Amino acid sequence: MPRLVLFNKPMNVLSQFTDARSPSPRATLSDFIDRPGVYPAGRLDRDSEGLMLLTDDGRLQARIADPRHKMEKTYLAQVEGAPTEADLEPLRRGLTLKDGQTKPARARLIDPPELWERDPPVRFRKSVPDAWIEIAIREGRNRQVRRMTAAVGLPTLRLVRWRIGNWALDRLAPGDWREIDA
Repeated sequence: MPRLVLFNKPMNVLSQFTDARSPSPRATLSDFIDRPGVYPAGRLDRDSEGLMLLTDDGRLQARIADPRHKMEKTYLAQVEGAPTEADLEPLRRGLTLKDGQTKPARARLIDPPELWERDPPVRFRKSVPDAWIEIAIREGRNRQVRRMTAAVGLPTLRLVRWRIGNWALDRLAPGDWREIDA
């Protein structure tokens, strides 16, 4: 049976096992996960947090990561500004970025979620409001959610991937992982 590891990637951790950068390598998956033979099924930007899936099964890895399979990924995004339903409509229709048209996303305003403290914390400015949105996409372009929110005038301050398909973070703390049956 294939192994599947759910990992809550902290901010400033690379979504790979090694860092060729020298002389001061950055934190990688190997600083947290000690299961040989598993590999990331997709990536998560260094400045994003949340769910990553790792597996030892190449077919499962492709099914999770390949956009052709259209596995939905759900993010919680803290954005700068006070968005309205009208502000989210372009996300729901799909919008044009530098690399082309995005597919429609599910997007909704949400109450601030109960999350762990981020290190470093999000910069707070009294004069600039912020809000949380939940956004679900079926693509995986580079920095796509951040670029989409910026395109509608809502720069992302914090981005947490909460769910991939049927797998979710639930109560997994940053830096923790658990292995489940795939």
